[in-house]
Amino acid sequence: MQLIYAYYHNEGKTTEVALKELDYSLNKSYDLYLTLLAFLLEIREIAQRKSELRARNSTRAGVAGCDALLAANRFLCQLADNRTLQEWQKNQKFTWVTEEAFVKRIYTKWMDDEVFAAYADRTSHDYEDDRELVRKLYKNHIVGNDDFDPVLEDLSLYWNDDKEIIDSFVLKTIKRFDPANGAEQELLPAYNAQEDHDFARTLFVTTIEKCAELRDLMAKYSKNWDLSRMAFMDVIIIQIALAEIMAFPSIPLNVSFNEYIDIAKVYSTPNSYKYVNGMLNNITKNLQETGAIHK
Repeated sequence: MQLIYAYYHNEGKTTEVALKELDYSLNKSYDLYLTLLAFLLEIREIAQRKSELRARNSTRAGVAGCDALLAANRFLCQLADNRTLQEWQKNQKFTWVTEEAFVKRIYTKWMDDEVFAAYADRTSHDYEDDRELVRKLYKNHIVGNDDFDPVLEDLSLYWNDDKEIIDSFVLKTIKRFDPANGAEQELLPAYNAQEDHDFARTLFVTTIEKCAELRDLMAKYSKNWDLSRMAFMDVIIIQIALAEIMAFPSIPLNVSFNEYIDIAKVYSTPNSYKYVNGMLNNITKNLQETGAIHK
């Protein structure tokens, strides 16, 4: 949606150039996924350094402390050995080491969390305990944490709206880890299937190339429709929604409706979602009556 919006504000841009930007944006989203996994590695590094320092300064043999518990976390150790993540990190200019103060603030929150306290009070832990600890702490202190926004925005402007969905991918990844896979544990792929990538490109191209047809539909089937008086973001949202409805017969109408109504709630004016819903409902009814769509 954002790239379609930008396309119409950059006069002279070709569809080919816009598609390259789409692919770049999607690839950057995958980079964010790996960057957030790498954040967990830096959490473990801090735990390891603190644990070693505590051990050197302790006058009592065998004193370990909570830092050592996190440093020895079986899930985090397996993640640190992950070959895919290691290979990706070799080619990255950014590392979380440069944001050490920020990582330490999150680390302190992890240590102070009652979830960690309950874990530390137990006399023994297995792999599943370790993995679940990280999953819960990630959910409590990384998901929905606005403190990440300025850090991530400095790294990529493409990430400012991606973190919420990428957090869900990280949580899914944590749950999928199996100790039997060791360093070869598969991470989530950039696309669940080639069809997903094809869908994005097809929707993008259809929205642009059928612009005149889609906007004619808006004008024909809406009462008192006037582009100049309508929020341009609403035009874009409805245009993309209609492109999806017409180009992908297998997607149910209610799925498309819900998706674009939610987008309107986030990105457009407070009442836009009602207008988007009304417009799509009116247009699709007419398309069904004329046989243009069969849903």
